[in-house]
Formats: sequence, C-alpha cells, structure tokens
Amino acid sequence: MDIRFSPHNTHLDDPASFVKRDPHLRQLGLQLLVHRSNLIDQLPREQPGIYTVSGGRQIGKTTLLKQWMADLLQSGVTPGCIAYLTGELIDDHHSLVRLITETLNEMPSTNVRYLLLDEVTYIRDWDKGIKYLADAGMLENVIMFLTGSDLVIIREARMRFPGRRGTADTVDFHLYPLSFFETVRLKKRFAAEDLDQLLSSKTEPTTPSLDKLFEEFELYLIHGGFLTAINDMARHKRIMPATLSTYSDWIRGDVLKKGKQEHYLREILGAIVKRYGSQVTWNALAHDLSIDHPKTVADYVALLVSMDATFVQAALVEDKLTAAPKKARKLMFTDPFIFHAVRSWLNPCKDPYSEQVKPVISDPERAARLAEACVATHYRRYFSTYYIKAEGEVDVAYVDQNRFWPLEVKWTQQLRPKDLKQIAKYPNGRILTRSRQLGEIMGIPTEPLPLAMLRIDSG
Repeated sequence: MDIRFSPHNTHLDDPASFVKRDPHLRQLGLQLLVHRSNLIDQLPREQPGIYTVSGGRQIGKTTLLKQWMADLLQSGVTPGCIAYLTGELIDDHHSLVRLITETLNEMPSTNVRYLLLDEVTYIRDWDKGIKYLADAGMLENVIMFLTGSDLVIIREARMRFPGRRGTADTVDFHLYPLSFFETVRLKKRFAAEDLDQLLSSKTEPTTPSLDKLFEEFELYLIHGGFLTAINDMARHKRIMPATLSTYSDWIRGDVLKKGKQEHYLREILGAIVKRYGSQVTWNALAHDLSIDHPKTVADYVALLVSMDATFVQAALVEDKLTAAPKKARKLMFTDPFIFHAVRSWLNPCKDPYSEQVKPVISDPERAARLAEACVATHYRRYFSTYYIKAEGEVDVAYVDQNRFWPLEVKWTQQLRPKDLKQIAKYPNGRILTRSRQLGEIMGIPTEPLPLAMLRIDSG
C-alpha cells in the first residue's frame, strides 16, 4: 500500500491494536461520550457494489468508516481485504485508477474486498475513474464505499454509472448529526424503563421524566447533534470557541473552494440568521443585500444546501403534495449548533458561549425559532417536509402515506387562538408545545415538543 495511507491502515500491521492506533478511533476514545451510529449496522458486508455515504462536514463520516472497519475485523474479515484511502491525497481520476488498481492487486482475490474511499469529491473527475474501474470489471468482488460532503456532486455523479452499483436494496446512505433521540440515549441520563415509557404512546409520561427530557432539549438547542459540541457541554459545561470556529472555518473554506466570494457568503449567512425561520424570497433578500441579482442569492443558498448546512423549507401545494415554486421559502440551518457556529463567525467575540449562545437560548422568541427549525429538520430526515401558507400559516407539514400531516410548533408560554386558525382546519393536525401535558386546544391534540422529537427519531 502507498505509504501515505499507512496511518489509516494500521490494521494491516496489527489488527488487534487497530482501535488504539488509528488516529480517528484514538481521538474518539478520548471523548467523554462515544457514539456509535446505527448506520454502521445497515452497511452491507456481503454484496459487492458501489455505495455512498454523504453528509455535512464534521459529523463523523470518517469515524463511521473507521468504526465499520473495526467491526469488520472483529467479525473475522481478513485484514488484507480492507483498505482505506482518503481523497485529500489523490489529485485526479488518473491517480485514482492507478492507486486503486495497485491496492486491489495487493489484496486477496478469493474473498470479498472492502475499499473505503473517503472524501471522494476532493478528487478531480473522480466519477470518471470509478466508472472506468467498474466497466473494466475490477470492482466485481469489491464493496466500495465513497463518502463526500457535497451532496449535489455525489447525487449527480451517482447517476453517471447506473447499473454498476450492485444488487443491494439500499446503496446510498446519509449521515446526519445526532438526532435528539440519539443524543438523549448517548448521555444515559434515563434508565431503560423510563426511556421506554417516554417512547410508548400507551402510557402517560411521568413528570420527573418529562422534566429531564425538557432539560435535554434545552441543551440540544445549544449543542445540536455535533458530537464535539456535545462533549464540550458534558466536560466543560460550555461550547469551546475552537469547536465553534472549526465548523465555521469548514463552511467558509468549502465555499471559497467553489470560487465564491467571502463577503457575499457573510451577507447571506447574516440574512439567514436575521430572518431565521421566516418567509423570504430571493428577490427580497437580494434587495436587502449588496448582491445585485436574486439568482446569486439562490446559488449561494443552493451551495449551502449541498453542504448539508442549510435546509430550505418550501410551501406546500396541498392538493399535489409538492413544493409551491412561486411562494416564499423558509431558510434555516440543519442543526442548532450550525446556527451558533455561524453567529460566532459573523460576530466574533472572546467568549461566544456566554455572550452569544446563552442569550439566544434565554430569549423566548429566538429560542422558539430554533425549536421550530429543529422540528422541521428532524422530520425532513424521514419525510418530504414543507410549511403551509394559506389564509394562515402552519409551521411544518410532512408527507406520509399519500397525505400531509400538519404540525404547529409553539415553544412559548402563550398560545393565541388566532395563531391556530389554519391548523384548526385540518382533522389530522397536532400542536407541539412547551407544556408538560398531553391534551388538546380548540379540539386539536397537543403534545410536549421534546416528547414528539424523541418519538419521531426513535420510530
């Protein structure tokens, strides 16, 4: 194997010490809270094919691959049948073909071989290289995993080698930041029976359990699903400045690599923060910024979406269950931590946790916007997710079983009847509230918001 990749393939020297020697797994082991994604158990182990794992920066795609490698070794896979390569060290598709050819020639040919190609989008014309290898028959007995943080490139390039992916039912996987349920389970504050009771729709949750769940949701609005931030809060009771800057630096760096302008990025991110979860149009945004053309605004937002940093929530065409192309959209970040990281970059200060993060969580209006975004971005993991704009507005409408299900999010102490006029029109509507009680308002079922978040993730 090329010596440049040796630090990531220590299993070839000593499989038993792989977890201790691998740089990513060693760093993971130093954390107070160590997460193992359920996605690891879904990855194929016997069916050759070309698979992808996509997701945003800093959410653990590389660590996921390393944990999977450790699982493969523990299950008895021959060490020589596993190889990890990173696209950060590969220039173009010519280098890629040469490197993979050499790597495969060194592997045993009688068994299924596992080839993990991390951050493939760093490689110029990488899809040409993969297509050539597949067409040449070199991947017939290979389970190849490709990861990337640019969701659009991954999606478009996948379409260029149809019929070469293998026979598995699922070939594309998306890694998100930890969900609220995953975070609660990771922290182990709940006994198993208490967590089961919260998840069960047949029993009324106890007050102590709900109180703890609300505390956890308040924390989730701070650290979101980013493991480093979660561990910061567990160890230091605050998110460290370096953790916030690491993520904002990744956003800025990836945007600049695309030839975009930093000052435009700053303006657009500032506009998203200012109008968080509010209805906007590209024309209105362009009018308020120094950017001349609405298409430029749309291009920058599309880039942030492709990086899995931003979610654009469209309005719903109710009779077609599709997005309304001409109506305003809502812009939000895909995780609360990204919101805080972006704000710390836009408005640098010595102690962003004390000066920026805590004041946001203490502000009822801004905390409510974060909570609403959490609901929308959690549901979009499983369903097509919109909002409703008619005579009134409904915060979230997700599509399931060929119908839409409206949700009103009220993370405030007061519920005004006029805010519920629209959702009251739908017999299957629900209101997610800050109340600890299950009940109803104006005939509409209500549910504690953190409880609903827990249950959608677990299901």
